[in-house]
Amino acid sequence: AGAWADELAALVGARPVGITPFRRTVVQVRVDPTVSENLPLVLDIRGGFYFKPESGRLWLSPHDEVPSVPCDAAPEELAVAEAIARLEEVVDWQVEAVEHKWAGLRSFTPDRLPIASFDSHAPDFFWLAGQGGFGLQTSPAMALAAEALVTRSAWPGELRAVSVRPEDLSLMRLN
Repeated sequence: AGAWADELAALVGARPVGITPFRRTVVQVRVDPTVSENLPLVLDIRGGFYFKPESGRLWLSPHDEVPSVPCDAAPEELAVAEAIARLEEVVDWQVEAVEHKWAGLRSFTPDRLPIASFDSHAPDFFWLAGQGGFGLQTSPAMALAAEALVTRSAWPGELRAVSVRPEDLSLMRLN
């Protein structure tokens, strides 16, 4: 349910936990000179932007984190302009064109850690929410955790090996 997790929980009698969606903007730009595909992900030490090469173009973000209501997020022109301005302050590349721009919602719990847990107020409701900006990176581990918790199976060795415990993902930590 992503940004709508609290709303969905309320529909089934679970108590909302305070999932907050934040908009993140990404822009694909064409720059001159063309950047090398070997360039790594580059993050501004102040957290003001990041960029990385992608298929001969540059993916750029103002590293925005703007609270939002659950919605079909759209990039705001100011965020796009800020990303380009921040990039051009620190590199010798000229942005020739904005080819694509998009935004998404990154949803967080109040402590910014994900939840994988049954709800004590709605015992048949299982929370798997709040992955923030790490859903793609953590989805294999979260799937293992969710499977073990839903089926009441042994905690996966892969998670024990990295010191992730069921209580780390429990809804109870937010109470």
